[in-house]
Amino acid sequence: MSLTIKTPGRGRRVAAGTLIAVAALGLTACKGGTDAASPSSAATPATSSDAGQGSGSQASGSGHSPGAEPQSSAPGGHRSSAAPGVTPKGSVPRTTQSHSSAMSASDRCTAAAMSLRLGPADIGAGNIHYPLIFTNKGKKACSLRGFPGVSLINRDGSAVGKPATRAGGSGGVVRLQPGQSAHAVLHTINEGLSDTPCWGKSQIVYVYPPGSKESMTTGSGGLRVCGGRFEVTAVEPGALG
Repeated sequence: MSLTIKTPGRGRRVAAGTLIAVAALGLTACKGGTDAASPSSAATPATSSDAGQGSGSQASGSGHSPGAEPQSSAPGGHRSSAAPGVTPKGSVPRTTQSHSSAMSASDRCTAAAMSLRLGPADIGAGNIHYPLIFTNKGKKACSLRGFPGVSLINRDGSAVGKPATRAGGSGGVVRLQPGQSAHAVLHTINEGLSDTPCWGKSQIVYVYPPGSKESMTTGSGGLRVCGGRFEVTAVEPGALG
């Protein structure tokens, strides 16, 4: 018995090969089309350069540079030249003096070139006023303008109450020839006019002249503030009391 083997014709072989090729091309085209439609579908890894830039922008936004030393925002204190044996403690006047653009620093009366005294009390209508008198003891003229910084302390340096607050306008420039004086006025009220209790009696008036970073002291004569009212005016010409 003879076997007959049929071999596909050439036409069929060509057709089958063409079909396989078309299917392969279609699969490749499908895959390429998906990538082109969504270019962001694959995550892009961050480089060390990108990470550094992100870190830098965050530091810039927070206002701090990495490794920078923090700067103190606290205001600078004044040097004190209190009377020998007296070291002020607690609350003493700091930058409460007036700064005048009309005067140069070389023309301003310094603490070293002046003397200071507290005049007698002027009492009336429930108010008590004390002149605080500055006298030019130097050999040349100098000027004052604005408010002195004033506190009351005891001989041990402890503060009595709070520094005086400013009252009235800043005034004009007061020119002092050698030997001439200017004054500011301290103000408080009589005991019993307010429910606010009086402070304890003080022993020393601790003062920064207007525009000065050096202090002066004088005896307070037991000055006592009542009603929480303790004010100081700007300097004016002349000596009261």
